[in-house]
Amino acid sequence: MAFPERFANLPDYAFPRLRALLDGYPPGAEPIAMSIGEPRHPFPDFVGPAFEEALAGLARYPSNEGTPDLLAAIGGAVRRRHGVALAPERLLALNGTREGLFNAALALCPEPAGARPAVLMPNPFYQVYAAGALAAGAEPVFLPATAATGHLPDLDALAPELLDRAALFYLCSPANPQGAVASCDYWARLLALAERHDFRVLADECYTDIYRDAPPPGILEIAAATGADPERALSFQSLSKRSNLPGLRSGFVAGGAECIRRMRQLRNYGGAPLPPPVQAVSARLWDDDAHVAENRALYAGKYTIAQDILGDIAGVAIPSAGFFLWLPVADDEAAALRLWREAGLRVLPGRYLSRAVAGQDPGRGHIRVALVAPHEEVRDGLTRLRAVLYD
Repeated sequence: MAFPERFANLPDYAFPRLRALLDGYPPGAEPIAMSIGEPRHPFPDFVGPAFEEALAGLARYPSNEGTPDLLAAIGGAVRRRHGVALAPERLLALNGTREGLFNAALALCPEPAGARPAVLMPNPFYQVYAAGALAAGAEPVFLPATAATGHLPDLDALAPELLDRAALFYLCSPANPQGAVASCDYWARLLALAERHDFRVLADECYTDIYRDAPPPGILEIAAATGADPERALSFQSLSKRSNLPGLRSGFVAGGAECIRRMRQLRNYGGAPLPPPVQAVSARLWDDDAHVAENRALYAGKYTIAQDILGDIAGVAIPSAGFFLWLPVADDEAAALRLWREAGLRVLPGRYLSRAVAGQDPGRGHIRVALVAPHEEVRDGLTRLRAVLYD
């Protein structure tokens, strides 16, 4: 019996690979999990009561695109955060942004008409980008995002022939794993390239509310300020990081009305709308900014802890946004295994988030460390990490 080959070259996902690397060895100390970006701050107190109030909604089929209350709450959050007013038809509630980032490729990547379409993405990257490209019959093209390029793809290095073949361009800002932030100028230049070469930009902005000082600019505000075609720019945002609710599986995509119509239509046939109680709770969360500020303050304390413990080490940069450290090591798998066996620390080898291109793999030689635990656990973990790898 034959199976499809389009996903045959996908490596094992990052966390099964990590388990295969580490789980045959005992931890060298009381384990501390710093490998996965699963927020461990408390979520708002009103979430439980709001669920109870909305439980009767389980007796109804959910709204496909999002209830009017949820879309209004999302629109309000976008207006407050990005200064852009969006009509409901430009919004779609998502069952987690991974769903949207994958389905956007299916809904928005044109069928091949001659040359195979290209889907561009930073390298290293969130792995769903490549899966979406392959599912749409396109070629994933991995663009190096290294310290030399400011941990974002070098737009000036992209060949016109590649840009002409591009259908979609995924970009994460603040970036996972490096925390790099696309500036207003970077977004504007990318949108100008999208107009010139006829592709769409899919902005993964799940970390946009986690930052130290100035809020990172978002694609929606830059598209509005530059007069870009709304159909060129889509923003994907989530309650997982903003509200410490990764298990809620709730987010949204905002974009041009035609892009959103096509994504809604695809979901009509093969999607998984949010259950009604989740939609009701999500509306409450998008309406509330106080808990977001409190969450951001907790992360600010962790940036300070990281700076105090690791800031004097050559090659270490404490990011201005997001909650990952991207640390240089000689060998990323060896470093991850050593940290587990000697210090009980669970971190992610950089190569599990990247692809080798022309013999170069920008993820190798780095580990990703998630600052998601309580402050004292983060302090303990980073102190152990320094002792094992850098002292």
